Amino acid sequence: MNYLISLAIGLGVGLLYGALDFRSPAPPAIALVGLLGMLAGEQLWPMGRQLIAGWFA
Repeated sequence: MNYLISLAIGLGVGLLYGALDFRSPAPPAIALVGLLGMLAGEQLWPMGRQLIAGWFA
């Protein structure tokens, strides 16, 4: 369900950008690299906490 909500919001923003004749602030490739970085950081945070907790346990 979260994926559908995310897709719907993304489509809505894309339609709004198109309707306003507004260009995206970042080229698609740069935006995708930024999203990849966000996903990596989201996954690294819990792994780092577990690693540090293991050191002090």
